[in-house]
This record gives sequence, structure tokens and C-alpha cells, in this order.
Amino acid sequence: MSRGAGVAVVGYSHSAVVKHAERSLGALAIDVARAAIADAGLATSAVDGFVTSALFPTAGAHRVQDGISSVTAEWMAAHIGASPRYVSSFQGIGQIPGTMALAVNAIASGSADYVVLHRALHNPPGRYHGNPMTRAAGNDQWTAPQGFFGPLAMISLPYNEYLQRYGADRESMAEVVVEARKNGARIPWSYWRDRPLTAAEYLESPMINDPICRFDADIPVDGVAAFVLTSAERAKDLPNKPVYVTGCAMSPPPPHRLPLHWPLDDIMAGGRETARRLWERTGLRPADVDLPQVYDGFSPFVYFWLEALGFCPTGEAHRFVRGGGIDSDKPGGLPVLSGGGALGNGRMHGIPQLLECYLQLAGRAGDRQRPEATVGVACHSSPHFGGAVALSSENAARRQEGDESW
Repeated sequence: MSRGAGVAVVGYSHSAVVKHAERSLGALAIDVARAAIADAGLATSAVDGFVTSALFPTAGAHRVQDGISSVTAEWMAAHIGASPRYVSSFQGIGQIPGTMALAVNAIASGSADYVVLHRALHNPPGRYHGNPMTRAAGNDQWTAPQGFFGPLAMISLPYNEYLQRYGADRESMAEVVVEARKNGARIPWSYWRDRPLTAAEYLESPMINDPICRFDADIPVDGVAAFVLTSAERAKDLPNKPVYVTGCAMSPPPPHRLPLHWPLDDIMAGGRETARRLWERTGLRPADVDLPQVYDGFSPFVYFWLEALGFCPTGEAHRFVRGGGIDSDKPGGLPVLSGGGALGNGRMHGIPQLLECYLQLAGRAGDRQRPEATVGVACHSSPHFGGAVALSSENAARRQEGDESW
């Protein structure tokens, strides 16, 4: 739907984020989902919808096992003890906004009354992106033998383009990563709880794929988060303040000009289209958003999202962040990483952004509460290979005749 569908987030739960959990991912996911349902003031039997995106984000050769290294909506529905009417796992560009769209559409269409949206991330033993390849074929034959393999290599090239084209330096990026870690250190479930980072530590960290250093990438973790959604009407009878889903947008399929490589121009062109879709479908503009939570699985994504969404001109993000432009503790600072993001929590793939929007807009952020927060945008993945969800503390849904879904 272009301007929301009268659907709200009414509860949540989050596990501790650790390097390797002591229990299986499935067992952890069941407990977190049940806790989210209880947080929403519901019994498990009331939930009749389950959605997720069960992508296992590793470029290595690790085996995908449902309930062990990933948790699909089907697995969750079969093991939690409910009798669902709607079960779906999203596959495509922008897993968080895509999964949110599944939940909203299910509720708006009457396919389900109460939907659990969960995300379960697993860190396999051994090297996360270990490459056991002994023979390269197809596109890999032109890249893997030279060491161009996996997402670190993929992001290093457009970041290098950005540095050279716009005269950026690593001192500016240090402010981004320090901000993420500062805020993540304040969050009880974060992998980096009580472990902020200094600019000197960032600048002295070893390079992995120049100019990407160790702290430019989020750390692989085990962790689960879950949210409960229902209609705005049903939300009135539940204990928590509802946070309304205003709309979402996903990026168009990116051009495939070169295997594995994302040229900077492609990222920004796709990002601008993603932003255009978001503003058009929600009726919002950048000035309306006081809680933009940009995706930061790799630190350069912060620059790309700031520019694509229109919070600063193209090529100016590195200057924008200098001197406290995104300092969430500074008056006037744009709080794009107030929830710590992926760099400050661990590789939870868009959950930190969505969760920060929910907590702040619901008034449940505790000592971190931002009283002015009314509209949030939770971004996921790269601007040209992901998407964003807009949320509001007020129900801005405008139903249109014959338009009941996104």
C-alpha cells in the first residue's frame, strides 16, 4: 500500500548477541519468539502468522540446516506450538523490508491476525568466509584465483572509488565506526556491550581488503530477534504503545556488469531509486524523519545511505560526519547509528536498525530514549541491493478504495 495499511508492531524480544551460542539456533529462536509474544500480551495460541527471511549470510561452503544454521518461518511454525494460517519466508532483495511487507500484507488482507516476524543469525565454526575452492569455474575463474572472493573484496572497490573521487579519508570513517561502537556499548544484548572503540584503535587496526580494515565490517554472531505485528485496531487492546508501519521500499534489481563487483555509480543510482520509492509510497521526506537508522554491515554503507536518502549531497557524507554530524549525543546530530547498528551490535542483518526504530518510537528505549523521535526509517543492506521500512509513533495510514496491500 502506498501510505501504510493500518498495521503496527506491538511487541519484541531479543537474545544476547554472542560469537557462538551454547544452544542451537532453533531452540534460541523458539524462546525469543515466545518472549516476544508474551511481551505483546498474547498467548502463543493467538499467533496465526509467521514470517522471516532465512538467508544464511556467508560466502563460505557451510551447510545450511533448518533449525541449526538458519530458522525458516516453516520451521518456527512447526515447533512453537501454534496453529498458523499464514507462513512465509521471504527470498529476494532487501530481506527486512521484504519480510515486513509479507507481515503487513498478511494482516491487511485478513490472512492472519497476529504475525511473528523473526530473524535468526548464525556464526558457523571455523572461518566465516572460508573458501575451500580447489577449482574455479564460470565467473569465479576470473576472480577467485586472484583472491577476489566474498563481500569484503566486493565492498572494498566501491569504497576505494569513493575515497579517490571525493577526497575522503579514513579519519572521517573513524568517526562513523566510533559512533556505532559507542552506542552499541550501551545496549545490554550487544556483542560489544561496554566495549566502545577509539579513533586511534580504528586507524591502527589491520587491513583486510584495502581500504577495508577489521573494524569496517560487522562481526559474525549468533543472535535472534522477533517482533509481533497486528492491525492498528487490535493494537489498541494490547499493553505496549503501537509503532505503525508507514510503508516500505525495496531496490530494483542491480545491473550485473561485472561478476561480484558493485561499481559506485550503480550503488548510488539504485539507492536514489530506492529512496524515491520510499518517499513516494510513504508521503514522507528526509526532513520528516528524526530517527534514520542506516545500514552499516560495512562502514561505507553509512556514506551511501546518507547520500541516497538525501540527508547530504552526493560526495559529501564524509564531510557531513566530521565534527559530530552523526553524533547522537550532540544537539543537532543526526542519530543514524543511535541503536549501534551492525558495527555496534554484531551481524544481525538489519535487526539493529528496525529494533532501534521500534524501541524509540514505542518509548521503550530506557536511558537511551529520544523524546523527539516520531518517525523512523530502518534501512537494510546496500542502498541498491536492499530497502527501507518507515515507521511512525502515530497511525498515519490512509486507506484507499481497493488498495489494501503493498
